[in-house]
Amino acid sequence: MRHTQETILAEITDIARSVFADPSLELTLQTCSDDVPKWDSLSHIALVVEAECRFDIRFRSNEVEELKNVGELVRLVQSKLELVAA
Repeated sequence: MRHTQETILAEITDIARSVFADPSLELTLQTCSDDVPKWDSLSHIALVVEAECRFDIRFRSNEVEELKNVGELVRLVQSKLELVAA
C-alpha cells in the first residue's frame, strides 16, 4: 500500500483526535502545537508513540525533537514507511 501525505495526515489526525480527546479536531500540514490547546510535551510524546504503533515504525529522539509542525511529522512517517518498503 502506498502511503501518500494525504493518507498519512488522515491517520495522524485520527491519532490526534484520540490523544487530545477532541473528535472534531482538524489538522493540516501547517498545524503546530501552538494551534492545539491541549498539545503539550506529554501529549506530544503520546502522539508520537501512537504514530509509531499505528505505522509500525520507530523514530529517533532527535527526529522527534526537531518536529515543528504536523507536515514534518507526516513527511517523517512517509520517509520511514518508504525505507521499510524498500
